[in-house]
Amino acid sequence: MVKLSQNESRVLTALVDAGGPSTMDELVKRTRLADSAIARAILSLSQNKLVKEKAERKTELKLTEEGRIFAKGGLPERRIASIVANSGGRLRLKDALRQAGLDEKYASIVTGWISRKHWGLIEKTGSDLQVVVEGEPATDEDEQALARLKEGTVVQEELPSNLAEAAQRLAKRNLVEARARNDREIEITDMGREAAVHARTAMEVSSLTGDMIASGQWEKVKLRSYNVSSPVPPIFPGKYHPYLRFLRMVKRKLVALGFRETVGPLVETAFINCDCLYMPQNHPAREIHDLYYLKDPSRASLEGYGDLVERVAETHENGWKTGSTGWRYKFSVDEASKLILRSHGTALSVRSMISKDLQIPGKYFAIARCFRPDMLDRTHLTEFNQAEGIVLDPSLNLRNLLGILEMFAKEVAGADRVRFKPDYFPFTEPSVELQAYREGVGWMEFGGSGIFRPEVTMPLGVNVPVLAWGLGIDRLYMMSRKIQDIRQLFTSDLEWIRDQTVS
Repeated sequence: MVKLSQNESRVLTALVDAGGPSTMDELVKRTRLADSAIARAILSLSQNKLVKEKAERKTELKLTEEGRIFAKGGLPERRIASIVANSGGRLRLKDALRQAGLDEKYASIVTGWISRKHWGLIEKTGSDLQVVVEGEPATDEDEQALARLKEGTVVQEELPSNLAEAAQRLAKRNLVEARARNDREIEITDMGREAAVHARTAMEVSSLTGDMIASGQWEKVKLRSYNVSSPVPPIFPGKYHPYLRFLRMVKRKLVALGFRETVGPLVETAFINCDCLYMPQNHPAREIHDLYYLKDPSRASLEGYGDLVERVAETHENGWKTGSTGWRYKFSVDEASKLILRSHGTALSVRSMISKDLQIPGKYFAIARCFRPDMLDRTHLTEFNQAEGIVLDPSLNLRNLLGILEMFAKEVAGADRVRFKPDYFPFTEPSVELQAYREGVGWMEFGGSGIFRPEVTMPLGVNVPVLAWGLGIDRLYMMSRKIQDIRQLFTSDLEWIRDQTVS
């Protein structure tokens, strides 16, 4: 025989006394227990097949504020039809609305429903609409449903099929709101009845009450032993979103490696985002389909950057002192002053290098929110995060960069293998694309990297090699958790969020 707790015994006894299935509310009244205590008891009894539950989904309907107004004064189409019928059967729509006390915004609603319900005709005479109604229309199903709902909350499943359909029409008109509910009924099984008989004679309790001691009932009960395996209701404590927790972990790892964090604005000038990175002003990546340009304000002053603007402009035009020939075009300060949403985290690397606090040697990183008008799919979003970083040191070379990238792929994303593919960026040479593989996920591209060109670093006042990378940290997280669709990272699916383990 299954050992029963005091609450489980009381629930079984209440079900026997009820003589049939009971709802949670009925059990609360019979047992005088809290509904949470009853729910825990039922969960345990159900697992031991002493009771069985039946859940029935129902829909509660009630009027909205606008619905209550029309339930009292009549639907707009009824008010107009009545006025027209009592005015000889024909009336201008504007006059009918005025007499009914309805705003002109109801004009399309009234004409649409009068036509749909075949109560009359809508005729156009010049610039005016005429409503034609021959006789007062009979009460329809919408009005019958509205009258039922006027009395209070109604269960949709208990309405006749024609009124249930009418209620759905009213819901589409925002006159009725629907709310789903689950009705649970608990029924005792044959095994449960046997257990209930035993429970009446040998009740287990978790504690003795004053009434038990006074009445002598304490001699007939048995103190229940504490069962650590007893089922309890699930608890969902507050915690960081799993992806936010991952970003915090990456930050801690980089700080532990000696990196300093850089921050900057989401709204950036094209000068910082593109020009300082030696990206020509006619580059395809600066077109409207690849950048979000601000409409108001559309530009910002570059006066605060002083001589930097001239050095960057001259580098674009003829190479300045870098030994390059430049892009050979006339640099436009107006184009450089345009405001955009930051399109890559490399803009923060520029801000690090022009900062008065720059240290050489030094290591800097940023977790940057970026924006590009990409087509949404399983690996692309219009908003995304980049893990951006630079390392400045006279002794650095490409091998050092590849080591940093491999560390990211294996330690942060849990990759099994990495590979490097030559790539092209206007601001780095050589340039490398990082790709990684993990069993169950496959190969995934993480982003670009390279060594900044002199055309980037020299105008900014930096004269040592600078390793730079910009990795899609959203994709790093996807690989670490074997997620196939990037949209899952920003989902409102509470079940998925709750199931993510704390690491």
